Parts: sequence; structure tokens; C-alpha cells
Amino acid sequence: MTIQRIKPGPRMSGAVVHGNTVYLAGQVANQAAGKSVTEQTQEILSIIDSLLAEAGTDKSKLLMANIWLTDMNTFQEMNAVWDAWVSPGNTPARATVEAKLAAPPFKVEIAVIAAK
Repeated sequence: MTIQRIKPGPRMSGAVVHGNTVYLAGQVANQAAGKSVTEQTQEILSIIDSLLAEAGTDKSKLLMANIWLTDMNTFQEMNAVWDAWVSPGNTPARATVEAKLAAPPFKVEIAVIAAK
């Protein structure tokens, strides 16, 4: 089976396609860094939409999502954006945890796995 790497870099790829499965790296909001969890989540989900499209799939095919928040007190704020974005009836398995992220301006990171 072939492996397709989307937006490959020296450390990681934005997405990797293997067979009919698409694995996205954890995404953070570079433009909205330091802004609200709402703004960061919106940007991240837009990035995810773009990467999934480039891989030949979309959010209706999500299988799993991992979400990291720097503060679980923002869980409802993130969920408000997530709930408006996620494909109704096609919600993935999901885990959300509190963790330190790579840099202080990042408050949210999201990684997903999708089918093609």
C-alpha cells in the first residue's frame, strides 16, 4: 500500500494517508495564537477541513478526535464551536484532556483520524 504525505516537513506531515485512512497531525491555531479558545478552535477546524479535503475526504468521515486544552475550564467554550462544526449523525469517537501545549499562546490542539 502506498503512503501519501500531505504538507510534509522536517519533523512531521500535516496529514498522512495510508490505504483508506487519513491521519492528521495535531493542529494549532497559528493566526489566532494568544486569542480566545473560540477563535483558536474555529481556526483549527478550518485547517482540519482543508487537510481532509486535500486528502480526499471530509469531516463526515471522522473516526477519532483527540483534543488537548490548556485549561479544562474552557471545555464548554471549545465544545460550542465543535458542536456547530461536527457533521450531525457522524460524530467521531473523541477524547479531550488538559495538557501543556508546545507554546503558551496555544490553548487548543486537535488531531483527527478519518476514513476516505
